[in-house]
Parts: sequence; C-alpha cells; structure tokens
Amino acid sequence: MRHHETSPERTRSQRGPALLACGLGLAILWAGAATYGLVFRDDALARLLSGQGGMQAAYEARIAALGAEIERDRETLAARTDLERRLSAALERQAELERRQSVLGRLPGLAPPPAGEERPAPDAFELRGEGEPRAGRRAERAAVRLAGLESGLDAVQAAQARALGRVVDGAARDVRHLRGVIRGAGLDPARFAGAASAVGGPLVPLPGGDFPGMLEAAQAALGEAERLRRSTETLPLRPPVEGAHGVSSGFGARLDPFTRGLALHTGLDLKAETGEPARATAPGRVTAAEFAGGYGNMVEIDHGHGLTTRYAHLARIAVVPGQWMAAGAVVGRIGSTGRSTGAHLHYETRIDGEPVDPERFLEAGRRLGAAAP
Repeated sequence: MRHHETSPERTRSQRGPALLACGLGLAILWAGAATYGLVFRDDALARLLSGQGGMQAAYEARIAALGAEIERDRETLAARTDLERRLSAALERQAELERRQSVLGRLPGLAPPPAGEERPAPDAFELRGEGEPRAGRRAERAAVRLAGLESGLDAVQAAQARALGRVVDGAARDVRHLRGVIRGAGLDPARFAGAASAVGGPLVPLPGGDFPGMLEAAQAALGEAERLRRSTETLPLRPPVEGAHGVSSGFGARLDPFTRGLALHTGLDLKAETGEPARATAPGRVTAAEFAGGYGNMVEIDHGHGLTTRYAHLARIAVVPGQWMAAGAVVGRIGSTGRSTGAHLHYETRIDGEPVDPERFLEAGRRLGAAAP
C-alpha cells in the first residue's frame, strides 16, 4: 500500500481559503451584530429618554403641587396670625371698656339707658384647628365670630359715649337752671368761687372715641352744676316764716306809717302773730343779736359772699352773736318792738351792705323748689 504524503505548500494552499472564509464570516457576524446594536441601542435610548421625560414631568407636577400646598399653608398661617392679632386687640379693648364702665358707674347723675338700649355682651372665644381637617372652614367661622365680637365692642363704646352725653346734657340743664336762679335773685354767678366758667351744649363724641376727653367734659359739667348747687344752698331763698303769710308792706318807697311822708322801706313786712317763730332763710353766722333802735330786737346773719339778712321787731331773741345757724333754725319770736305799729316781721336782704328786695330771693327759691324732683 502506497502512502501519499502532503507537502507543506499544498497544506498552506488548502488552509488559506478556509481562513479567509472564516474571517469573512466573522466580519459578517460582527457587522450584523454591530448593525443590530446600533439599531436597537437608539430605540433603547429613545425609550430611556422618554421614561426620563415622564419622570421629569411627574416630578415637576409634584413640585408644583407641593408649592401650591406650601402657599396655601402660608396663607392659612397668615390668616390665623391676623385672627389672633385681632382677637388679642379685641380682648384688650373689652378690658378697657369694662374699666370705663366702672368709671361711668361712679358718675353722679348717670341716667339709665333708654328702653331697648342694652349693653351688648361680647363673646370671647379661642382660635383652634391648626393641623385639623377643614382648618379653612374653622378659620372662616372664627373670622365671623370675631367680627361679631368687634361689632359688639363698637356697640358698647357707642353706648358709653351716649351715656356720657346724657350726663353732660343733664348737668348743662342743671347749670343753666341754677345760674338762672342766682341771677333771678339779683346776683352774678361769678360772685361764687368756681362758678364763673360756662359749660353746656350737646356732647359730640370725637372720632376714635376720645373717652378721656369726653369724661373730662362730663366731670367738668357735673362739677360746675355741683358748685352752683352748693352756692344756691347759701342763698337766703327760704321764707322767714312758715306757712302762708301776707305782705303788709313791700320793699321800696312808701308812706311812712309815722311821718306819713315818702320814705324808703328797706325790707318786707310780713303779717304774723305775736310769738310765731322767725327762721333763718339760709345757713350762716349770727353777727348781731340786740336791740337796734327802730328795728327793735333785731338779729343779723352773715351768709357769706357779701349776703346778710335781718329779722326785726322781734318779741324775743333766741340766738347770740357768733352762733352758727342752719337754714330754717329759729332766730327769735315775732313781736312789735322798736318802730312798729303791730306784730309783724320786718325782713331784709342785703348785698354788700346795701338793702335789696327780698322778694327776688323768695321768688328764686320758689323757682328752685319747682324744679326739684
């Protein structure tokens, strides 16, 4: 058997095409894989980019929603802060109005409010609801209640201003009346200490409710009325004898009962029975209690402010000089001593030593008594 031997050249010639075919196959395979990778990589990249875009949009929506929620929370917090500020101011105002009411309660002459004008009762409350459901609705309800509280405080403040107005108006009426009484007696109100200032007119509340200024006006009016009232109490306005007594001789020129010629009669001659009491017509101090010529037994009382009264022709004197007399106190018993034709009381009023008509004072006293409640 003959063996065939393969030469190296032949072997290399056979292996060359095989290697070429293998390399070509690998190149084709690599090219296909590369082409597949390129094609499908772009599709994956597109899908990735699309997914990232969706995620970005979702994040942006979440961020927008979170921003809106934060803004709502900020608005709710601002509203709550404003409500708390208003509530604190309202409670402070309520305390101040209660203090003012206690001051008003101590004012003399404060009339009760007219029917239907009752003092409102403001309703205090607490703000709640932070972190609770429906906090917005709770805040709205709180705002409504707070507005009601503020409205009630406005009503209380207005009622207090009206009360002060009634005080001033009442005091002004008293001042006008008392000054009229004093003038009617022939006196200038300025004669009395503190009575020269003039007050009056309706009280018009100032914008913003100037309570101290309004209160000062009310106190000034009340003080003026009280000073004038005390002044009238020192005037000889009471009759010197009790009951109805006729006048037998008035003040002024008359025919003298002894000379039958014209003469000045310096007082009133009041008809009375012997022994009836003669009474002081105002409080004062006795400056004379003695027999005084034509006056007979006479008592003189100094009432201050230049005012004096005299009680003459007394049967008996019941006081001594320096004695303090209350209005209505007995100074003596009526008689007919001195220059007199019969039992009666000669009564005089003098201003700064000059005799004036006592009827002025008696009429002023009747006017004052008619106005008394």
